[in-house]
Amino acid sequence: MMLANLYKKAGQERPSVTSYKEVLRQCPLALDAILGLLSLSVKGAEVASMTMNVIQTVPNLDWLSVWIKAYAFVHVGDNSRAINTICSLEKKSLLRDNVDLLGSLADLYFRAGDNKNSVLKFEQAQMLDPYLIKGMDVYGYLLAREGRLEDVENLGCRLFNISDQHAEPWVVSGCHSFYSKRYSRALYLGAKAIQLNSNSVQALLLKGAALRNMGRVQEAIIHFREAIRLAPCRLDCYEGLIECYLASNSIREAMVMANNVYKTLGANAQTLTLLATVCLEDPVTQEKAKTLLDKALTQRPDYIKAVVKKAELLSREQKYEDGIALLRNALANQSDCVLHRILGDFLVAVNEYQEAMDQYSIALSLDPNDQKSLEGMQKMEKEESPTDATQEEDVDDMEGSGEEGDLEGSDSEAAQWADQEQWFGMQ
Repeated sequence: MMLANLYKKAGQERPSVTSYKEVLRQCPLALDAILGLLSLSVKGAEVASMTMNVIQTVPNLDWLSVWIKAYAFVHVGDNSRAINTICSLEKKSLLRDNVDLLGSLADLYFRAGDNKNSVLKFEQAQMLDPYLIKGMDVYGYLLAREGRLEDVENLGCRLFNISDQHAEPWVVSGCHSFYSKRYSRALYLGAKAIQLNSNSVQALLLKGAALRNMGRVQEAIIHFREAIRLAPCRLDCYEGLIECYLASNSIREAMVMANNVYKTLGANAQTLTLLATVCLEDPVTQEKAKTLLDKALTQRPDYIKAVVKKAELLSREQKYEDGIALLRNALANQSDCVLHRILGDFLVAVNEYQEAMDQYSIALSLDPNDQKSLEGMQKMEKEESPTDATQEEDVDDMEGSGEEGDLEGSDSEAAQWADQEQWFGMQ
């Protein structure tokens, strides 16, 4: 087993497969060996055949063939069938409230872009096992994206109390720093996580995102490519790389990558939206972007990224009424900070100021750190009362020196983390 894991880590697939098969010949119920084979693209049917004899002779093992089938779907990237199969397993009395299954289900919902269900399953898993570490890096990332930074901080502290020798606590703390716009610190924490586990996809994505936001795009690209190598079925790895290409105006490379993802992972709402995102960057392919987004929303009307991109397209065309209808429909069954904020922007464009203010307020209640919602609200308040706005500007001028002091403090903190970054050899 150890030899198989070492071969796998070294990228030597054939001897790794041979070693895992030898484990299964002697121990047909070695689940880690089964997962190892599936992760190396061995067919689920072949793996199942190696366990068939023991399934037939040992009682209460009828779940195992379904379990192998579920994880075979996981490793070929068929998220919807994997979710359905694991859900059917979870209903069996023997595997109800199984923490491993709940963690896998949470991860699958995350990969499928269903963040709400992903968070629910992660919460269920950690309630059953308060010492759970596996998958908590993804959970922390999802909480940070929702603006629940206090929850992220508490999660990070709890994980550090369990163990600081795993990548997950460092990634969770890094997500807190990243979404607090402290990119140097996020970079350091991501690098520390990679030191502890060089195969941590979430750590590579964190470090790559921090490098990209610090303007070090070429270094970020290296990290996103490594993440893709480790997790070729995870769309967020490709999204990070494509964002780097777009940030460096390499639209052609971004288009090639988005088309490859579309062909490799299939035409689902996520891949359609990713391809449309790149098409929106080129004036020539605007119509293609519109068609792709319509297909994505036909498949999944509640997919937030597709709704956001379609709203962006309607905003460019100044079709505000259509945009308002789209956003209201998307918000009927869910509440999302970005959707409420964009609806606020559209309502301002059609002079519905009071309702726009309500939407900005809802957005800020969901994510108090959402700067764009705050700016939209402040802009409306200034337009409503120009005299007050002038007085506010005078007060801001008087307090300017204090503000500069804060900025100096943030620079010194960035320098401090940059020094630590150098100490860990991350330049």
